[in-house]
Order: sequence, then C-alpha cells, then structure tokens
Amino acid sequence: MIDAALIKECADPSLKPTIVEQFVMAAGSDDPLAVTVKSGSRLILVPKAASVDEALAIVRQYAGQAVVRVGLTQFPAGVGVKEPAHLQPDLVDSCQNLRKGTAMFAKVLRIVAKWYGNPTSKDVFPQIFEDAVYAWKTGEFEGVSVFQAEDTGGASPIDQVNTVDEHAGGPEHSDADADLSQTPDGDLGTAGIRIDLSRIGGAK
Repeated sequence: MIDAALIKECADPSLKPTIVEQFVMAAGSDDPLAVTVKSGSRLILVPKAASVDEALAIVRQYAGQAVVRVGLTQFPAGVGVKEPAHLQPDLVDSCQNLRKGTAMFAKVLRIVAKWYGNPTSKDVFPQIFEDAVYAWKTGEFEGVSVFQAEDTGGASPIDQVNTVDEHAGGPEHSDADADLSQTPDGDLGTAGIRIDLSRIGGAK
C-alpha cells in the first residue's frame, strides 16, 4: 500500500487519493527502483536495481531500444527525452515519480473520458478508469499514443465524480445515503443495497 503522506505531498492534486492508490496498485510497483523493460510483447529480464544509480543505468541502457517503465508508477522513461543521457535521477525518486506519473495518468484519464463523450454519470467512471489503466500499460488508446498526445484539458472525470458526490448528502437524504457518498470511486456500484429483507419468507 502506498503511503498516504506521500500521496498527499506528491501526487497530482486533480486525482483523489483513492484513485492514486488504485492506479499504483493496478499499473505501478511498490518498489521505487523497479525497472521493467519490454521489447514488443517480450519481457526482457534485467537485474534488480539496488540503488538509484543502478536503476538509472538500466533505464539509460534500454531507453530508445525498448519500452522502459520505471518507479512507483512505472512511468514510461524516455517520454519527451531525445537522448538516454538526458534521463534524470528523479525518475526513480518516489515523490517525483509519483508526481510525474499521476499527472500523466490524469491526462490519460481525460483522453479516455473525452472518447466516451465526457459522461457526467459516476457509474461510467469505473470503465473509464479501467480503460485508462490499460492505455497506461500499452501506451495507446483507440489508436492514439497517449503519452505523446496533446492534453485535452477541461474537467477531469474525477472532478465530475466529486461534483456528484458533493451534492449527495443533502438534508433530504438519510444517513445511509450520506455514507454512500463517501464510497471510494473504484467501489462504485458495489455499495450495499439498503432494503430490509428480514420479513421475506414469512418471518414473524
């Protein structure tokens, strides 16, 4: 589990902490020095880095020749960098990696949400999130290279979910309804159904 203080200090503020946690669990690593190298669909085995210098050396060795992912968010090393020598140690710094990775993932979420027509229903969000994680892992969504693509900007799908949640606990709602508004985004659709079933079956 990623440290809550690290999320608060370093993660992109447009992403709710629960989304950051789910993103790192689904697409990242618990090792800030983790380096994954793929050539096509083939995983290239690389030595486990024991230091920042070792991790950076591996990244620089393969960048430009294969797909290299690094750190907590498995950030795509080499995005926006023309020479492997220009790759910086902040790639394997926990805070900087989380900052870069969550900012990039927020952009990917916006790209996916725009393809869906920027729906405002929070029920659609889990599908958008799932597609965004897949796009993060593959680097593409519907033929678009998501890391190089221009940021569509505008409201994040996370903001739309927040907007729905913030208005969920008005005075006309019960306490149970207010609790439902606090359901983490990834758990949407899994909240318990509030119906009294105790009288079914002729219970006296």
